[in-house]
Amino acid sequence: MNPKVDWFFEKEEKWKSEVKELRKILLECHLTEDLKWGCPCYTYEKKNIVLIHVFKEYCAFLFFKGALMKDPKKILIQQTENVQSARQVRFTGLKEIKSLEADLKAYIFQAVEVEESGKKVELKKTKEYPVPEELTAKFQENPALKKAFGSLTPGRQRAYILHFSQPKQAKTRESRIEKCTPDILEGKGLNDVNEYLIQKKASKNE
Repeated sequence: MNPKVDWFFEKEEKWKSEVKELRKILLECHLTEDLKWGCPCYTYEKKNIVLIHVFKEYCAFLFFKGALMKDPKKILIQQTENVQSARQVRFTGLKEIKSLEADLKAYIFQAVEVEESGKKVELKKTKEYPVPEELTAKFQENPALKKAFGSLTPGRQRAYILHFSQPKQAKTRESRIEKCTPDILEGKGLNDVNEYLIQKKASKNE
């Protein structure tokens, strides 16, 4: 157990018993426990294998290269159509987790084997994602923003495009772009900002 991860399990309310059981299963598989993106993350030889995260309706394992894994039990879930590599296994109760323990360990070991094999998910290129009209309009208004966005890494560009595209209403899309503009101009990625906020929150709980 890694002490810097303890706060996550102590602060969790709704899924406290479930995430503690998931932690036990992962540690029994001899993975290294760390804290990444504000979640318990389990690695093998410094490579991310799986993390634990929680939502309102469920808690879950997230396998980083789940798209490359075999799924004999049909439990791997693609969170959204834009998620290319990762796959979830969702849980809504402690009994369910305990009944799946042997299968979950088999999936964990399989995930390690996938990582050891060196296989990679063939990701969709950033240029293949449609740029929201609101962002294109903003680029025309603000050439500096367009230049700064173009200087970001493809992964950071993709994260912003997906973030801006999610809302159904144009007003919400415009609001997101406006809010993120200062960070883009500073060369920051969306996940950089989120990671900073999460780590700041975690440090307060230590």
